[in-house]
Amino acid sequence: MDAVRVALLREVLAGTEWLGATRRFAGTLRSSVVPHGGGLLLVGTQAYEPWHLAAHLVDEAAWSGTPELTPTLVRHQVPAEGAAAHLAVGLGRIEAARRGETLLVIAPDAPGDALLERVHDARRAGATVLALDTGDRDLHSLAHEALAAPAGPELSLDTVQHLVSAAAGENSLPAARGRHRFRDRLSRLADQLTTPPPVRW
Repeated sequence: MDAVRVALLREVLAGTEWLGATRRFAGTLRSSVVPHGGGLLLVGTQAYEPWHLAAHLVDEAAWSGTPELTPTLVRHQVPAEGAAAHLAVGLGRIEAARRGETLLVIAPDAPGDALLERVHDARRAGATVLALDTGDRDLHSLAHEALAAPAGPELSLDTVQHLVSAAAGENSLPAARGRHRFRDRLSRLADQLTTPPPVRW
């Protein structure tokens, strides 16, 4: 979903709770990773890997000048050979999570006991746990902050992820560039609105 479609979606959702809810969640995500210089771990469930959100966060990190938003995608199944380094991070990385790191769990289906145990261990070790899901009570009980997509068809978890990633990027200012900063930002915004983001995953 590109910037134009996100803007149109926001118009459709104007007056609902979802714009505020996704912006608040994005603010929590940003405030969790930026002061610590990053350390964002992104994991899905056994049946769902959040590739799309990972790609959007990489783009938002670049566009907003906030590299701390760049996630490490943690995978349930890592190929034995041949996987690129950024695609070869297994669940053991969650077990190694420590204070100052953030674990973002995306769960459109039940996360399962094995993942919940790892999330519990990461929280106990001091990591901040965030969850985007469909309302799993066990996951919510472990999360410092959780946002559940509604059960009805009006707003999917995929759409919520797009709103959160877009808000995470735009809620931070790029590094100062002297007196031309405003013009640079305007130029970059025009580029975003006319060019779809590159696919990196």
